[in-house]
Amino acid sequence: MSKLSEAAVKQINEICDRYADEKTPLMMILSDIQKEYGYIPLEVQELVSEKTGVSVAEIYGVVTFYSFFSLKPKGKYVIGCCLGTACYVKGAQQVIDKFSDILKIKPGETTEDGLFTLDALRCIGACGIAPAVTINGKVYPKVSVDVVSKIVDEYKAMGGAN
Repeated sequence: MSKLSEAAVKQINEICDRYADEKTPLMMILSDIQKEYGYIPLEVQELVSEKTGVSVAEIYGVVTFYSFFSLKPKGKYVIGCCLGTACYVKGAQQVIDKFSDILKIKPGETTEDGLFTLDALRCIGACGIAPAVTINGKVYPKVSVDVVSKIVDEYKAMGGAN
């Protein structure tokens, strides 16, 4: 989305217009854009700024503060490894390291084929099933290093499906 198409500009303007009567519409606008495109690059932030009067600096601050917003496209499968205290003490660091080794990416990166993004998360509220991993909202409980390659293989087998 580096150069916004006319259709994208029109759609982003429509999203902004949906919330024109709201007192503080920014989060709703950004959320809708994230759902539609999967990320919110600078060009989109500039357009939202022009449309809403909110400074690009403030919009950028919101996008970078909240982990559910992204400046870059994410993979089809977003693997979130919880590194909160309970998960960490149960071996979550080794689990995320194994995902990183297998996928050949660091946390915060996406594989070249666009299939996987690896994210390090803070507490996801699944302390009783630590260490927990999420993939596109599906929670995997008590993940150990020895099942990581099996999980990755399952999603690779699905590939473009789903």
